[in-house]
Amino acid sequence: MSLMIHNTLTNSKEEFRTIEPGKVKMYVCGVTVYDDIHMGHARCMIVFDTVVRYLRYLGYQVTHVTNFTDVDDKIINKAAAEGIDPLELSARYIDRYFEDSSKLGINRADIYPKASECIGDIIAMVQKIIDNGFGYVTSDGSVYFSIDKVQNYGRLVKSKLEDMSSSGRVQMDEEKRNPMDFAVWKAAKPGECSWDSPWGKGRPGWHIECSAMIDRYLGEQIDIHGGGNDLIFPHHENEILQTEAVTGKPLANYWMHNGMLQVKGHGMTKEEKMSKSLGNFFTVKDVAAKYDPQTIRFYFLNTHYMSPLLYGEDMLEEAKAADSRIINCYKDLKSYVKNAPEGDVDTNDCCDLIESYRQAFRDAMDDDFNTRQAIEVIFQMVRALNKAMNERTLCKKSAQKHLDLLDEFNGILNIIPEEESDDGTLDDVMSILIDLRAELRKNKMYDLADMIRDRLKEAGVVLEDSKDGAKWKKL
Repeated sequence: MSLMIHNTLTNSKEEFRTIEPGKVKMYVCGVTVYDDIHMGHARCMIVFDTVVRYLRYLGYQVTHVTNFTDVDDKIINKAAAEGIDPLELSARYIDRYFEDSSKLGINRADIYPKASECIGDIIAMVQKIIDNGFGYVTSDGSVYFSIDKVQNYGRLVKSKLEDMSSSGRVQMDEEKRNPMDFAVWKAAKPGECSWDSPWGKGRPGWHIECSAMIDRYLGEQIDIHGGGNDLIFPHHENEILQTEAVTGKPLANYWMHNGMLQVKGHGMTKEEKMSKSLGNFFTVKDVAAKYDPQTIRFYFLNTHYMSPLLYGEDMLEEAKAADSRIINCYKDLKSYVKNAPEGDVDTNDCCDLIESYRQAFRDAMDDDFNTRQAIEVIFQMVRALNKAMNERTLCKKSAQKHLDLLDEFNGILNIIPEEESDDGTLDDVMSILIDLRAELRKNKMYDLADMIRDRLKEAGVVLEDSKDGAKWKKL
């Protein structure tokens, strides 16, 4: 089965074919850095982190670019309220973005361009838009893209021009030739950060920065463009227009969009997307203080990335409980390997079983990155492994192969935490305590034996009695 990706542009699953063999150029729209990131941002970040991990697992050489919008009305207004430079404010929240992304177990993108560092590229692209007859300059020095000069506007959002209305990001201006025209360069207002341009001092429009960054870091065409589905219109629609007006080529071959994280409550009668503007957001910083990265990742990845997802602590608690079944099995398997019975791995069809799990996992991921189904494959393994370990029918070689396979899967999903390294001292100490407890039980000193068990549990270590003796694991 080849990798299939749902392409928003065609509204269908398509076989993934790269522009250049073995290489993937991927751009994901980042955040406007004027505040801490929230769980809605986290969903997009985790989704595309997982996409990149899987593409690299398949052997692709991926160049992953995610931008920062560090020049924006919200940034300017908040910086003015704090009495600091807008770029100082955005730099603060970029630092906090990286702090929070590390709490989500996210690998860093290869490149994080900033709008403020690509002004020359943006100005050059705006000039080409004008030269090619798609842009016009207004009396104040702003530059607008002319919608009337293009065909098929609305191809990504699947709407006709007459059916569309301008979004909150598109401000009305009496000098616009068409109400749907959008700014690619904004004339500077008094006190705003600005840069010199052929049309006077100003700053980039929102949409143009991504087109210019893609061209600078990835070239005229890319394989995958990603982001939340709230960006389909107008942002991604306008990106297509800008780039095609300059290059005459399609911007991206595959457009991927994750569904919104929704919230119910705060006086709302229905679910609405998590948003700073609606005031119904929960920051990653606050959530990560209560839940570990693997719980948060499991919560997001246990739903297909395109589907809407309702946020709530009850859902996170469910995710924690479910993921703990995988984590506990993994820990038990690591302990089991040390004392597992010897056996000939080739006599019990272990290799065929391992390959069947691997193929089922890949089939799920190849089906438009279906992480929910991939996790179900892991649960099938967990159920079988728990049974085999309890019955002591899993030989050492087979146990190790299953452990290696879980590590392989976890390299993509990252839902099992790394165990803290130690020099074996803890194993030795636990062996002493288990022997001591067994001796106390033998001498019917149950109170002291139970005290050891209870004190260990308070310290985060659980003892489990079995017919083969006591086992221990960390909580």
